[in-house]
Amino acid sequence: IGIFDSGIGGFTILHPLLQSRNDIDVFYLADTDRIPYGNKDFEEIRSIAKEICKWFKDKNLDALLIACNTTNACALDILEKNLKIPCFDLINSVSDIVSKKNIGVLATPATIESSYYKKIIEAKGENVKVFQQACPEFVSEIEKTHPDLNKLNYLTNLYLNPLLKENIEEIVLGCTHYPLIYDILKNKIYSNIRIIDPSIALVNKFNNSFLISINNCCDYISYDNVSFFVTAQREEFSKKLKYWFGINKKISLVNLRTND
Repeated sequence: IGIFDSGIGGFTILHPLLQSRNDIDVFYLADTDRIPYGNKDFEEIRSIAKEICKWFKDKNLDALLIACNTTNACALDILEKNLKIPCFDLINSVSDIVSKKNIGVLATPATIESSYYKKIIEAKGENVKVFQQACPEFVSEIEKTHPDLNKLNYLTNLYLNPLLKENIEEIVLGCTHYPLIYDILKNKIYSNIRIIDPSIALVNKFNNSFLISINNCCDYISYDNVSFFVTAQREEFSKKLKYWFGINKKISLVNLRTND
């Protein structure tokens, strides 16, 4: 199985995946050299997606789990066309689990500009309204080795307030980094507002397609069968794994541009 993100956001997919099953080998690729993706333009994201495909091409994948919403929004067609394997994406997964009429979406500027979430969710019904909020600074702050909690609290207020004024009933976390600050977000909203993590919906969709035998259900999480690859800042990525997840694993450095 391949998992791709620009950084540590993909762990919000990897963690529930490994919680649910132990019968998979995972290649986790983080393009740390070009993080954040969410502030890049449409064509650059599509160009990077082609490089991702080249790197994964010889890994004999059964499926790709797209852990980057920005790539999902701008280049899903490229991934599907070039890899020719099942590609499980976040945005099409989330439409299965939203249930209210007024829905807020927090996401990167590139994802918001694509309006992919808005189109998919509003297609569920004529009375469904989606209110979008770009969060340009979240990823950069979360990706720090030691995030500034005061800055994260400030940014959370800044990004949530416009949505709360629209009387939203559900908030979609439209970037896989955002569940890492779930507790901060939860403390800023009314208790009746539901927070939706598309990562959970994606993992459920994958598990429904690749069924788990009873012998392969998980009692504990093991990262033994996960290989980590980054395109830059190997030591910094390792520190983040320890800070957020308590993981100490070998990290391999790769170059997407030359497939070395």
